[in-house]
Amino acid sequence: MRYRSVLLFGLAIIAGLAAVLAYQELGQSYTFKGSMIEPPLPAEDFTLYDQQNEPFRLIDQRGEVVLIFFGYTHCPDVCPLTLADFKQIKAELGAEAGRVNFVFITVDPERDTPDRLAEHMANFDPAIIALTGDRVELETVWKAYGVYAAKAEAASASGYLVDHTTRVYAIDANGDLRMTYAFGTESEAIAQDVAHLLAEKPSQQ
Repeated sequence: MRYRSVLLFGLAIIAGLAAVLAYQELGQSYTFKGSMIEPPLPAEDFTLYDQQNEPFRLIDQRGEVVLIFFGYTHCPDVCPLTLADFKQIKAELGAEAGRVNFVFITVDPERDTPDRLAEHMANFDPAIIALTGDRVELETVWKAYGVYAAKAEAASASGYLVDHTTRVYAIDANGDLRMTYAFGTESEAIAQDVAHLLAEKPSQQ
């Protein structure tokens, strides 16, 4: 009888601990994988032109998550890998990907015409929004997001190279810049972060 009481008491303690751990796990806030911007900053608005030569204004994307990468179509390494990551993130998000804008902003306006951008995005996902503009317009956007872009002296088979910032920028549904991702961050980690951004309740605008 005493053994049974001790056993029941032990089981009760185990069950209680399990309940506490479960509650703590459910109650814990999600830890984002990106480099957080604390506090979040309103993302600088801009208007550029997509691969159909249609205007794209950032503020019009409120209510959706936006992922932005600055690159160029003649890039031999970082840019195609990041565009491939965009495609993978979209696949991992499934139906929720329809609430995400994947945006590629050129750092090479002299070569990245709308036609060139459309041709290049077709190699990855035509739904990726590729943006260009004149150099003054683009330099304003680069500066607003702390993006470095400069022609390099070394040349490739396709012409000159461009040294540029390689981070991905995540903007939430409220239009706030929430985090950035270093090149090489796994697409699964970014997809998980984006899913949590999508699950957040947008503030009243």
